[in-house]
Amino acid sequence: MSAGTNTRLGVLLMVATTMIFALQDGLSLHLSSTYNVYMVVMVRYWFFAAFVMTVSAKQAGGLRNAARTKQPALQAFRGVLLAAEICVMVTGFTLLGMVESLAIFSAYTLIVAALSGPILGEIVGWRRWLAIAVGFCGVLVILKPGFGVFSPYAIIPFFAAFMFALYSLLTRYVARLDSTATSFFWTGVMGCLLMSVIGAFHFENMSPSDWGLMLCLCCTGAVGHWLLIRCYEVAEASAVQPFTYLQLVFGASIGVLVFGEVVRPNVAIGALLVVAAGLFTLWRARVAKS
Repeated sequence: MSAGTNTRLGVLLMVATTMIFALQDGLSLHLSSTYNVYMVVMVRYWFFAAFVMTVSAKQAGGLRNAARTKQPALQAFRGVLLAAEICVMVTGFTLLGMVESLAIFSAYTLIVAALSGPILGEIVGWRRWLAIAVGFCGVLVILKPGFGVFSPYAIIPFFAAFMFALYSLLTRYVARLDSTATSFFWTGVMGCLLMSVIGAFHFENMSPSDWGLMLCLCCTGAVGHWLLIRCYEVAEASAVQPFTYLQLVFGASIGVLVFGEVVRPNVAIGALLVVAAGLFTLWRARVAKS
């Protein structure tokens, strides 16, 4: 363990983060089943942007330093891309359910591995390409195309996975010139601007109880991101990244226990293939860097 790192604490923080993000997904599904997705994501981003600006203001240099970037177009695109991905994923929850949506979305690490070569110039060896192929076979097992039960809605979380993978790769790309604080600032502010423009045309009145749930949704988002920041401050990303798959476990549990969803055998088998392939690609990436 290198100086200044605490892998055990980092793992605990990542587990807590995935639990909170799974709870956030459940709240998003509940609210978006009743109200417009764009409005739900808009209010969520208002709170998130306020949190980002509060954190940025307390750091050295304040908001002006956090906003300073050498690549504004890429940073703006990242922020817009993440907000759009959240809208797509929440839509997938409402149409397909949490279990299958999260199972398909977990393939994003495989997409990251596949695109890391052309976007970041990283070398992807044959072992990782084989794992990527196995993982996408797992996605096909989940989808069961050609067996009479394929839902076209399944394309939605897969598209969200592609969007999030691209966002993740661009985040690594801009990190070559900009600080984490700068990327965090642009993520919150640009997402808030986009959702405010779109969500303003879809605003609906909410019941007092649902406003309470909306407040819980906003709080889980802020707490989850704070825990994630702390996690990467105390531990190396490669050590805690495999534990991000726990969001699938926690999210599927919420889907089954709260929303009465059913884990079909093909979904369970396919998800295991995707997760196993994803963990292998993470391990191979770590070996390649060592």
